Amino acid sequence: MTLGGDLVVRRMGFGAMRLTGQGIWGDPPDRARAHAVLRRAVELGVNLIDTADSYGPEVSENIIAEALHPYPAELVIATKGGLTRSGPGQWQRNGRPEHLRKACEGSLRRLRVERIDIYQLHAVDPNVPMEVSLGELIKLRAEGKIRHIGLSNVSVEQLQRARKLVPIVSVQNRYNLADRGSEDVLQLCGHDGLGFLPWYPVAAGELTRPGGAVDQVANAHAVTPAQVALAWLLLHSPVMLPIPGTSSVQHLEENVAAATLALDDGEMLALERG
Repeated sequence: MTLGGDLVVRRMGFGAMRLTGQGIWGDPPDRARAHAVLRRAVELGVNLIDTADSYGPEVSENIIAEALHPYPAELVIATKGGLTRSGPGQWQRNGRPEHLRKACEGSLRRLRVERIDIYQLHAVDPNVPMEVSLGELIKLRAEGKIRHIGLSNVSVEQLQRARKLVPIVSVQNRYNLADRGSEDVLQLCGHDGLGFLPWYPVAAGELTRPGGAVDQVANAHAVTPAQVALAWLLLHSPVMLPIPGTSSVQHLEENVAAATLALDDGEMLALERG
């Protein structure tokens, strides 16, 4: 898929949130293992890596640079700003312009790049008008520090408002077989050719129960439930860009292999019905 007219990405990406400590806080227990996962992802052809300054915080971006810099020419790194951390598992929204500028410039330093391919507003701050937050990202883009702008955790109404101000190339919302609350956002992205990055993509909830739809399809193909969930996403929409995260090379390889899993119409329907 092409994002923004000039970034060609393969539709199975990698989410780097899990390359941190417990609660997405602090360093991972094995930094060398985190490096190995990233390098293996690139070896397997993954060329879209998603991260955020709040993962760690700062840890995920540093690890990406340690493992992969200087970056392969075709590698696209997307990062995010707009969330702050006060402890493990704790997240606070901050869409103030001064914070977003500091966050973006910090990401540039940690990732060791002069321009971020896709910079995403991590979440809309209810205390700051979205237009004010985006205004700062537009300034950073004009300064050459951001190539393209994306959004995360937004509604259709927010996406439409944002697009009146600046081109948006991607949206990252929670979406999986068991949680399709952002279907309306996905449909708009599909209609207009925006990339849709589903976070928490392999959660299938009750669908993974023994004898359930995911379990039956997985057994029929001799694959894992996670692979079925990822394959369904890819087949559900041509603008879907899953970014499953893991700290395991084995799970990474399984996730990437899901891109080759072919599901027929009957299986797709059974999965959608649960």
